[in-house]
Amino acid sequence: MKKLFAGAVLGLAAVAASAGGMESLEAFVKGVKSGRAEFTQTVTAPPKDGQESRAKVSTGSFEFQRPGRFRFDYKKPFVQSIVADGETLWLYDADLNQVTQRKQAQALGATPAALIAAAPDLRALQADFTLEAAPERDGLQWVKATPKSKDGQLQSVQVGFQGDALSALEILDSFGQRSVLKFGKVEVNPSLPASTFQFKVPSGADLIRQ
Repeated sequence: MKKLFAGAVLGLAAVAASAGGMESLEAFVKGVKSGRAEFTQTVTAPPKDGQESRAKVSTGSFEFQRPGRFRFDYKKPFVQSIVADGETLWLYDADLNQVTQRKQAQALGATPAALIAAAPDLRALQADFTLEAAPERDGLQWVKATPKSKDGQLQSVQVGFQGDALSALEILDSFGQRSVLKFGKVEVNPSLPASTFQFKVPSGADLIRQ
């Protein structure tokens, strides 16, 4: 269950609304260099034996600084942290008292985190994703991003904007699992200290290098 949360972030009227989504994404990548928000994540597994799966909900906070630094802190129902410091990606599971360490360049690539925090510009995103505008819904403008590489576990990501502000991510993996993140209390371009993205392995924690 915990892997669901960590694992760890879319006629003429439709065309006009869709174009707005691409414009919002470009403005976001170009103009938003750092951010802070709270999030609610809802993960739903594909139906099994004809029965719908119960949604799993988690909450936490998110911070990022472009390019390549971000932090997800899950608070409920499990305490976990995902921290990228520009060189290394750290995953900390408090219940297991376990830290997984990976090289960031190998771990990110075509991931939702690359979409919202890692890429320095739209051209960098287009190297890893096919980007296309999607119709407006739920009061948001959407862009669908499909990884160009077929080797990963990500099928697609849709990014929802309200104006130029990031509001939602909808992630579909290759197993049919859907993860929806909704962001609130969004701060644009806050001043974030360097310590925000520094991770220190807790005393006594098991360290796994991948």
